[in-house]
Amino acid sequence: MSSGPAHGHPVILSDLSVEYPAHGASGAHVALRGIELRIAPGEVLGLLGSAGSGKSTLAKVLSGVFLDPRSEEVRPVVTGGEARVLGHPMKRMPRRKLAEHRFHVGYLAQDAGSKLTADRTVAELVGEPILERDRHFDRRRLASRVADLIDGVRLPLSTLERFPYELSGGQRQRVAIARALVLGPQLLIADEPTAGIDLTVRDTVAQLLGELRDGHRFSAVIISHDLPVLRKIADRVAVLDRGSLVALGTLEDVLDDPHHPYVKALAGALDDGHAIIDEVDTGPRA
Repeated sequence: MSSGPAHGHPVILSDLSVEYPAHGASGAHVALRGIELRIAPGEVLGLLGSAGSGKSTLAKVLSGVFLDPRSEEVRPVVTGGEARVLGHPMKRMPRRKLAEHRFHVGYLAQDAGSKLTADRTVAELVGEPILERDRHFDRRRLASRVADLIDGVRLPLSTLERFPYELSGGQRQRVAIARALVLGPQLLIADEPTAGIDLTVRDTVAQLLGELRDGHRFSAVIISHDLPVLRKIADRVAVLDRGSLVALGTLEDVLDDPHHPYVKALAGALDDGHAIIDEVDTGPRA
């Protein structure tokens, strides 16, 4: 569906710094520090980092979620530099342009499958982003689009009339992926798309994301601790630690020549046979 203008690099981060403002008893917190990064058209970038490294914050900035006044969470603020997504500066994006931005950028939030609205069918959930944009959208075209996506994520068409509570965790996650792709985005931001689902389904989801990328020709940022998933679908990986970009390159290049303590710990964990990296010990923190 998406037919926005062509752009050079879908994502350009220039000295990007992001901070969470003080709230309640919590002081201000710097989440990202001077990030420089470009993502090429059609590229899948894997994003690695420990808890609190800034991964999800970056996802919120790229997706535009940080601009949404309806969010109940404390929203991050761009305090330095710029993030340009599909040619548009995020820092100065008017809120009225946010809907258009979301038309071109698909966002799969962390645990998206478990957060699907319980009283709506799969068909309603997947089609909702289209109807939010155009409530008069032709229902026959909508049904065809939704059915194609459900088939594309390898779920039977009988799933369309089911409710989330009738599905397994892996099935719900695939419904969430279909929902994130229904508008035909030019860029997909996926925050831990394979977390919390069993090994065989993780492999299916990884393969699915790769196939969808090839078919839809979009770029993607995939946040994941699952190294086999990133090895399968990521062209490059970026590693964040305490808000800074500490490594960038192919997964093999990054792990074969680690310079930063966190990257060394990642490589060591992989050598020890750990495919999924939740937390690694990088020594005392300042």
